[in-house]
Amino acid sequence: MEKSAVIDVLKTQIIQQLNLDIDPKTVTADSYLFGDAGLGLDSIDALELVVLLDKNYDIKIGNPEDVKEHFKSLSTLADYVLEKSPVVA
Repeated sequence: MEKSAVIDVLKTQIIQQLNLDIDPKTVTADSYLFGDAGLGLDSIDALELVVLLDKNYDIKIGNPEDVKEHFKSLSTLADYVLEKSPVVA
C-alpha cells in the first residue's frame, strides 16, 4: 500500500474513531495531530490512537517515546504504520 493511501485511510479512521467535527478535506499529510495548530488532539485521544493502531494494524505500542516521535503528523504516523504493521503490504 502506498503512503498516500495509508494517510487517507488513517485520516478517515481518526476522524471517525475520535468523533472529530473536522472536514477531512481540510486535513493534510502534514497536519499536526496534537496542539492548536493541528487536529487538536489531547492525551486521551493519544490513547484512542494506540487502540486504533492495535485493532486495525496489529501494532503494539510498547515504548511511550514511539508515541511522541511517530504521532506528530499524519505523515509520520503513516510512516510508522508502513514500517511496523504486518497488515499493510
